[in-house]
Amino acid sequence: MSLIRRLSRHNRSFTLLTRRLHAASSGESISDSSSTSRLREHYNFQPPPPPLSSTSENPNPNNHKKKPKPQYRPPSSLEGVKKVHSDLPFDFRFSYTESSSNVRPIGLREPKYSPFGPDRLDREWTGVCAPAVDPKVESVDGVEDPKLEEKRKKVREKIQGASLTEAERKFLVELCQRNKTKQQVNLGRDGLTHNMLNDIYNHWKHSEAVRVKCLGVPTLDMKNVIFQLEDKTFGQVVSKHCGTLVLYRGRNYDPKKRPKIPLMLWKPHEPVYPRLIKTTIDGLSIEETKAMRKKGLAVPALTKLAKNGYYGSLVPMVRDAFLVSELVRIDCLGLEKKDYKKIGAKLRDLVPCILVTFDKEQVVIWRGKDYKPPHDDEGEYPSFIHRESSIDSDADLSHRED
Repeated sequence: MSLIRRLSRHNRSFTLLTRRLHAASSGESISDSSSTSRLREHYNFQPPPPPLSSTSENPNPNNHKKKPKPQYRPPSSLEGVKKVHSDLPFDFRFSYTESSSNVRPIGLREPKYSPFGPDRLDREWTGVCAPAVDPKVESVDGVEDPKLEEKRKKVREKIQGASLTEAERKFLVELCQRNKTKQQVNLGRDGLTHNMLNDIYNHWKHSEAVRVKCLGVPTLDMKNVIFQLEDKTFGQVVSKHCGTLVLYRGRNYDPKKRPKIPLMLWKPHEPVYPRLIKTTIDGLSIEETKAMRKKGLAVPALTKLAKNGYYGSLVPMVRDAFLVSELVRIDCLGLEKKDYKKIGAKLRDLVPCILVTFDKEQVVIWRGKDYKPPHDDEGEYPSFIHRESSIDSDADLSHRED
């Protein structure tokens, strides 16, 4: 026990000596060092920690994943474009000759997506047209406001100015002959489309007149083609030879003040119309209808239509054929189905007649029980009919000279 006590005393003296030596080395007295140590123990003061580095915050950088870089997105022409406003006084349609505001569709094949692009035009697309009057229209009827026709007439008269003399008209027709220029606007199975208006105005920048070549289904009703050309472009047809037209821009036309035409970016789907061929023909029984269809397919063909040809003489041929026969068959072998269906619909309205069948790529039509030859309808398009006889004769002379 005495040995243990001696060792403990020795340790205490050793620790006291080390404290005194430490205090002496720091320049403080023993009392000061003891008082300082008591203050620290009493207040428990701890200095603020040093600023942590990025490595200390995230000791394991593999745990923190960087945000993925967004994929590259090419700029789109459909974004950031202001709505286009056009003062043209008519409803915008894809085709002005192959669609009519009088025929009401029974449905749509797609939602009402505007072919001008999303939010690119200040007119609402109804699925058939973009009306010029009511931008919030929701009906697919597409009935045009009668005031727009008067407005178009005033604009056209202002642009055309004084009428052309015979010498001026012959000079324009001569400039548009094939041996003078190869530039022309082609009008195909879709008829006068909306984007073709822009092509015509582009040709009018450099020349006073432009040649329009018409082929296919629209040529069945050339009066309608000429009327729509004059009505939508505010120009004037000064020459007609079969499917070739010469369209004059007008005396007061200014290329710098051409109207703004928003272009369609894609072709819209055609709406759903009522069926052309019914199960039974009006006024006949089912047996009589079947017998008439069988008889119509056995009738000799009146003519065979060529693909993308000129059909301007088909309506007079059918009217003459109905004087001696009640059924007429037109051979449409090789034509697309939608083409000869359009031909049948046009014949029904122009002749007029009753559609019997479209089987075997044939158009069979019936004149009806009480058929009467139609009267001359020259009053429908007075803007062109008054000049038609002189235009055709001059065009024939010019082609004979060539």
